[in-house]
Amino acid sequence: MFILNKNNSIANQFLSEIRDINTHTDRLRFRKNLERLGEILAYEISKSLEYKESEIETPLQKTKLNTLKDLPILIGVLRAAVPFYQGFSNFFDHSDSGFIGAYRAEESTQEAINITLQYLATPDITNREVILIDPMLATGKSFVKSVENLLKNGIPKKIHIASVIAAPEGIKFINDNLDIPHTIWTCALDEKLNSKSYIVPGLGDAGDLAFGQKL
Repeated sequence: MFILNKNNSIANQFLSEIRDINTHTDRLRFRKNLERLGEILAYEISKSLEYKESEIETPLQKTKLNTLKDLPILIGVLRAAVPFYQGFSNFFDHSDSGFIGAYRAEESTQEAINITLQYLATPDITNREVILIDPMLATGKSFVKSVENLLKNGIPKKIHIASVIAAPEGIKFINDNLDIPHTIWTCALDEKLNSKSYIVPGLGDAGDLAFGQKL
């Protein structure tokens, strides 16, 4: 597991702004900071991918450098992931992408969180590295259900689960219920889930903060 804010960096400034009640209601700023954090996490994930030696020709001579062997496939979980996903897309700009519509069902209770999945559009992920992108990793159930449905389109080589803020309970649920190779990447690991299974201290509803309240 990788936790970005274990070390000091400019990412902490962006994290502070999306949490702070005095700044996070600025939707443009909120979305931009999610995008920036997506870019930073994409860079960190890129270090773990496979590379190959490539030869390029400059105006003066040929030279060699390592480039990505294969681009990862990006999968965004709608709707909150859209600006966060954009940061990954900025860096992996030639990657194929897919999208999943997954959300916590209204009838969910503290004892039973139910996840509804109503949309799935992805490329073939067979033997590919996949980055599954959703800013809030709370119970972990939406990530697990998303992966279970992704497997309809192939068995990936590895799943990279990317979030902005995660809860320990969600991390445990994912590790206990995913039996395919995976790594969890998050910008911050928070204290716990509250009685409503919201992340504490968290930041609120990322989708509402980015796009406005839904009915």
